[in-house]
Amino acid sequence: MADPSFDVVSKVDRQEVDNALNQAGKELGTRFDFRGTGTTISWAGEEAITIESETEERALAAVEVFKEKLIKRGISLKAFEAGEPALSGKSYKISGKILQGIASDKAKQIAKFIRDEGPKGVQAQIQGDQLRVSGKKKDQLQEVIALLKGKDFEIALQFTNYR
Repeated sequence: MADPSFDVVSKVDRQEVDNALNQAGKELGTRFDFRGTGTTISWAGEEAITIESETEERALAAVEVFKEKLIKRGISLKAFEAGEPALSGKSYKISGKILQGIASDKAKQIAKFIRDEGPKGVQAQIQGDQLRVSGKKKDQLQEVIALLKGKDFEIALQFTNYR
């Protein structure tokens, strides 16, 4: 039988993000402080989000509303990155993106952390945009999960395929 293993991934449920975006859009349409400011939030492609408003502070407030909705839907704020407000014609535009997958430099950093801090006999292999961690005992793997949860790698991590 193969050694126990699990995958370290950084994925976001697209449907939950879509729900958060729709809720934020509804709130922007009904809240008194956003009336008459032309504030909108929408998808701009597969992983990008655009927020537009007539004033810079309303655009920034709309980003905060969207972040609140993400938190309520259980999505880590590390998975969302918002740019700076840019003047585009008569309105301010903020571009944001949903971050998915573990970049190779982050994957190397996590693998090195597991090698240095983790229990003996646990290996981490980089497989595309995720890591496969395997070891002799499930207890060791649980220890690695606890170590990874305790350290901030500046990306949202999930642990899947635990066998």
